[in-house]
Amino acid sequence: MGEAIGQMLPAAVGLAISPIPIVTVVLVLVTPRGRVNGPVFLLGCWLGLAVVGTIVLLVAGSLSPSDDGEPAAWVSALQLVLGILLLLLASKQWRGRPQAGEEPPTPKWMSALDSFTPPKAVGAGFVLSGLNPKNLLLTVAGVAAISQTGIPAGEQAVALLVLTLIGCLGVAIPVVIALVMGERAGPLLDGIKAWMARNNTVIMAVILVLIGVKLIGDAISGFSS
Repeated sequence: MGEAIGQMLPAAVGLAISPIPIVTVVLVLVTPRGRVNGPVFLLGCWLGLAVVGTIVLLVAGSLSPSDDGEPAAWVSALQLVLGILLLLLASKQWRGRPQAGEEPPTPKWMSALDSFTPPKAVGAGFVLSGLNPKNLLLTVAGVAAISQTGIPAGEQAVALLVLTLIGCLGVAIPVVIALVMGERAGPLLDGIKAWMARNNTVIMAVILVLIGVKLIGDAISGFSS
């Protein structure tokens, strides 16, 4: 299982620093219902990753592995496709990075956060964490890495749980800060939001390149074995 965790760790880190869920939870936390909606949003984020990851893992389990114990050919093909897609996404991220002195725009839909109820907060967390395209690619990449190891189903489920927990860390940290510090957390949360908005595009581009290159390398290795 250690190998599976090691293989999926880059994807899990990419999920953890995904900017939209982090910026959203910070904005949720400073609303009047923030102390309730923040943890609920975190739950939605975890559910999004867990549900998507479980579906992908079940599909992978029905297709793998080959008779000789090696990863099935579809895993290498999937890794190649995911690697290419992540490189394309990294290029898009890099081109869209904020220029010096430019303030990244905040999506208009975030202005509705003040009126969020707990069910809406759960739904928002689910969608923003599990279903946004970048996170979806990273989740599939992480699950493919777990499936490639060929470990028993129970150990794969544990590795998936670790993937989802690490993937939610970026959202969990602001929630913990807000619950522990209370009203004093406001300036710190604003600083986290501003830093993420300024720097995360570049950081994500670099991480996506690294994960994409690794997946393509693993795919080439799988095809040649």
